[in-house]
Amino acid sequence: MESFKTLIEAMRVKAWTKNFFVFAALLFGKVWSLRALEETTLAALGFGLIASTIYLINDSVDRGKDRLHPEKRNRPIASGRLSVRSAIVAAIILATGTLVTAWILAPWLALVYSVYFVKQLAYSFGLKNVVILDCILIALGFVLRALAGVAVLYDSGELISLSPWLVICTFFLASLLAFAKRRHELVSMGSNAKNHRQNLKDYSVPLLDQVIGISASASIIGYAIYTVSDRTADFVSPYLWITIPFVAYGVFRYMFIVYSMGLGGSPDKILLKDTPLKVNILLWVATVAAILATNPAV
Repeated sequence: MESFKTLIEAMRVKAWTKNFFVFAALLFGKVWSLRALEETTLAALGFGLIASTIYLINDSVDRGKDRLHPEKRNRPIASGRLSVRSAIVAAIILATGTLVTAWILAPWLALVYSVYFVKQLAYSFGLKNVVILDCILIALGFVLRALAGVAVLYDSGELISLSPWLVICTFFLASLLAFAKRRHELVSMGSNAKNHRQNLKDYSVPLLDQVIGISASASIIGYAIYTVSDRTADFVSPYLWITIPFVAYGVFRYMFIVYSMGLGGSPDKILLKDTPLKVNILLWVATVAAILATNPAV
């Protein structure tokens, strides 16, 4: 039982909060049925299993460097509580079972899973050491989550699509999270940073501050343009712009957490622990749902 708990910990199930992006198509596509909700939930669960597979592989590869990190050294594989062999066997079972099932039941969703899986393998075995590209690849993972929501509904016969502006907003919001994480690593580890992550020697705090500011601005502007675009007004709702303050507050709150509280290393933990951020997200979801339910697009 203890080893199973350790495996679940290594799978980082708490990080599955990132999979809320899978529900974007369900929400903004206005496909509100029990069947669509069930299929999207299963798609999010499948994405979580694929992501956990990558976590197990990545932590096995990085176990030596993770031991140099004040927090990551406590992870199951780095600490020795879970063997590399057990982690890899579990990863193979998870990846094979999830991908085979997806290819049988939902081919378009399986394609998104496969692209994400290959991308993350490339990241784990080399591309994570390429400065700037590493964060862009992380951001693309969030975009693929949003596309997974579209794919699973398409497989079930719902012909919907995400606005390019919403995809752009997702990309830059995820970029903000990725670059903020690099900044936290660089600042918290000091001179040991480059020993933990090879490309941290190429980053600098001023550079990351600039890129974080750009990503934050682009995410807010991208969302704002999405809400007032003709496509959104015609096919979603002409009143979605009312939710812009929630997005702006969320971005500003996260930057406060990064700069004033000195956090940012684990976005999923921040989401689970920061009450103002959680309340803001719930209010945003509730407001979007209310607008879409009471103000159908013209």
